[in-house]
Amino acid sequence: MSKANIEPESSASTAADEVEDVAEDQPLRTLSHDTSDEDVEDFVNNYDLADHFGVLQKASLLLRHCGDQRRVPGLTDEESTAFSRESTHKWRQPKLLYFTIFVGALGAIEQGWAQTGINGANLYLPEAMGIASNSSHDAVVLGLINCGIYVGQAFFGAWLSDPVNSRVGRRGAIFAGSALCLVGNLGSAISPSWPVLVAFRLALGAGLGLNSSSVNVYAAECAPAYIRGGLAVTWQAFTAFGIFVGFMANVALHDYDASVIWRLQLAAPFLPALPLLLLIYLCPEAAPWYCKGGRYDLAYALLSRLRNTELQAAIETYSAYLSQRHYVKLYGDERRSFYTKLRSLFTVSRTRYALYASSTVMLSQQLCGINIIAFYSTTIFSSSGFSATAALWASVVFGFINFIGAIPAVWTMDTLGRRSLLLWTLPAMAVTMLLASFSFSLPEGTSRFVTLAGLIYTFCAIYSPGMGPVPCAYSAEVYPSESREVGMSFAIFTASIWATVLSLTFPALLESLGEQGTFALYAALNVLAWVMCWAFVRETKNLTLDEMDGIFQDSPMDFMKQAGRSCLGARSSMKRGRHHPVDNEPADDWDRQSGSS
Repeated sequence: MSKANIEPESSASTAADEVEDVAEDQPLRTLSHDTSDEDVEDFVNNYDLADHFGVLQKASLLLRHCGDQRRVPGLTDEESTAFSRESTHKWRQPKLLYFTIFVGALGAIEQGWAQTGINGANLYLPEAMGIASNSSHDAVVLGLINCGIYVGQAFFGAWLSDPVNSRVGRRGAIFAGSALCLVGNLGSAISPSWPVLVAFRLALGAGLGLNSSSVNVYAAECAPAYIRGGLAVTWQAFTAFGIFVGFMANVALHDYDASVIWRLQLAAPFLPALPLLLLIYLCPEAAPWYCKGGRYDLAYALLSRLRNTELQAAIETYSAYLSQRHYVKLYGDERRSFYTKLRSLFTVSRTRYALYASSTVMLSQQLCGINIIAFYSTTIFSSSGFSATAALWASVVFGFINFIGAIPAVWTMDTLGRRSLLLWTLPAMAVTMLLASFSFSLPEGTSRFVTLAGLIYTFCAIYSPGMGPVPCAYSAEVYPSESREVGMSFAIFTASIWATVLSLTFPALLESLGEQGTFALYAALNVLAWVMCWAFVRETKNLTLDEMDGIFQDSPMDFMKQAGRSCLGARSSMKRGRHHPVDNEPADDWDRQSGSS
């Protein structure tokens, strides 16, 4: 009986028995050097891959010799060409890969549309629900309705990710999340009172949280390393597209009866959930999910459909096996509970450092103020002297810019890198937000209309290719395989809980500080976000998921010292007219010659 058919605990135990004296900080590349032909033979015999021994042997040699094709006998012209095209034609991938990414990203349309649906409903919902007074009670209730999806994400949806993914896989989790979203949207539309509406908004948030946790991990695990960042942008781009479509729907419904408009605006986001429910099981399961269960045969078969050659699939499958074998040697082969995984985020140094980085990008995304603008842009424009129709159209333009602005990140995520995008865009966002605060000093009229709208659009255009796509993509890739689901859950929890806090406090901030003071405060928070990203966010571009261990070996203090030296070295090199490598820049082309596992 093959070990591919045994429970994960048993297959992990076998992997542990095959490893000798591995240091905790030993990176995957060093582990790959230690593999031998005998290891490959044991691997293929244990996991029903004997028919693929030749290609897996070549994969082992490539890993062992850091991608030096000259030291791999029997490499075909097709295989050599495929490796070279990872740099020259990296977007030529199987259609199934793009279909899989597209289907998963449909959940992002619903995420964005749900945000803007409530944006438009805010103009009519308070009167319909009897919470239109200026009392503190009504302000809190309205804030709770607005942030209900974030509360649902933070306390329900995010934490469903690990148990649901463990039992039914990535596709099953996405299906379950979409079904919850369907119920939440339609239930919100027929709610007879605000407590019922809050309950359905929480259910919607639970579905969105499960989807956002699962889809981003799913995309990261399906994509090859050298375009993983670019493909991950689809989540942000489709979220932005959902925001745009939601604003368009708000305009289209503007002339309907006020008692009906808000119900239609809350129901409409169910539309993207339908194709997602119908198509998700036409996509393949994520290979790492099979690997964690010891089903490397299924992982290899799946990756062979998502990669241009079987050798590329073999490299990812075998490197995943080496990484899992190393992990089991260090931490044992006992299957870990949810609480053990959650505790490991704080007790295992490699995972804890990833947690710092992931939490930083998620928190920074909320501190920059984009979700406040998305939620309250119509209200902000109206309070600035815009007519209701003009305010709605101004929000439509905001959504369109948010969508178009994300497109450049398809290329820059894997060229400039995640860290660089954040450090370049946050200062410009802070300046733009500060200038927007000054615009409220202008007298009401055309000049104020144009200035405020232009600055908000500029802020959005700067946000979209940087702080927009990076957080979810980054959080989905930095955790080790065993902690990836719970790590992403914590990331979504962090983003959602802060979105809740900011959403609840924004009306009070407007009342106490006014528009000008509130925007100035968010300008300062953008500066704080830049400092945090500089200190904790490490570059991950062009690295496979298994190679992340090497990036998160150093403590945050050591990393900050290294980043400081890199900054000083870069300035010195600029003075001498020479290039100086930035921190964590890949040392060779092998980073781009193996896919994510």
